[in-house]
Amino acid sequence: MCRAVAIRGNGVPFMPLYNCIEAMRQTGAPGWTRSTPAHKVARMATDRPTLGILLMLGFCVLAPLGDGLAKLATQTMPVVQIVAARFIAQAVILIPLALLAGRDLRMSAGVLWITLVRTLLHVSALAALFVALIYMPLAETLAIVFVQPFLMILLARGVMGEEVGARRLAACGVGFVGTLLVIQPAFAQAGPIALLPLYVAVAFTAFIMLTRRIARAGDPLVLQAMSGAMALPMVLPVLVLGMALDLPAIAPVAPGWSGWWLLLLIGGVGTLAHLLMTWALRFAPSATLAPIQYMELPFTVLIGWLMFRDFPDRLALAGIVVIIGSGLYIVFRERRLSLTPRAVPQARLPVPPRAEGQASPPPKG
Repeated sequence: MCRAVAIRGNGVPFMPLYNCIEAMRQTGAPGWTRSTPAHKVARMATDRPTLGILLMLGFCVLAPLGDGLAKLATQTMPVVQIVAARFIAQAVILIPLALLAGRDLRMSAGVLWITLVRTLLHVSALAALFVALIYMPLAETLAIVFVQPFLMILLARGVMGEEVGARRLAACGVGFVGTLLVIQPAFAQAGPIALLPLYVAVAFTAFIMLTRRIARAGDPLVLQAMSGAMALPMVLPVLVLGMALDLPAIAPVAPGWSGWWLLLLIGGVGTLAHLLMTWALRFAPSATLAPIQYMELPFTVLIGWLMFRDFPDRLALAGIVVIIGSGLYIVFRERRLSLTPRAVPQARLPVPPRAEGQASPPPKG
């Protein structure tokens, strides 16, 4: 959901795909560089739309699957350990890719500090999401996180000064109502924990805004690879502290073979989902892919039922339908506005000076 597709959940934050496509093109897929000519970008983005749709569908399956695996892992190991595994996989996979592609891993001081804050937001949001998954069903948790595209639109109006019409604002309001329908039964079941997905949505909104600021200033593949490396000094000391003070909530555990495979799957599935999403943006335009992104919620419901036999109740299911409907309306409204030519105001021509002795025009009745 440029969700600019961020890197959400277990692999990819939620970024509104249609509204921040430029930021999502900067997520690190091979072939996308800041120097790529506009005509080549346009040709690459529309060359094979069917392949792009299939890749986005793969993302829509893998992203909730990764979150489901993380929910499964929380039954036997602390959240911090799972988050660490996620970012270790990101660094181990993407840093060699960046080096093989001949990228320079160095960053300017300004980009470095913004990347550091961006990584901190990503780590905290991922941890909050995994904590929420301990107590809440998969579908309801991710449905609440889908409020993030609506937050982006409101920020576009209030913070960035972008023009947002009354129809899109109304759709945001309806989307928030749908979110409340999902939160109500979740709050009754999990208490204040049900508010954690809202923090995830807010944190990923800030994540997207920072991504927009540095998307053109640094190499995209390096940005993602270094984010994985930066996250490790944030989470590994917490594990060491938990082990030193014998705090079960944050102390690492020694998983068996099945636990190690689960951690490998969490990291691998999350990173692969991210790559599928970026590759999808190479082969299909954002207007084509944005509606596909909302297939993630039905897949989330299906995966939640298959893995945990969780299925939303009628109220939560109605809220999910409202969220999907509101999001799709905003997507198609944005697409329609982007295709509508805007009238360019014409400059008023100066009135030539009246020649000396020329009679003044008679006054209009």
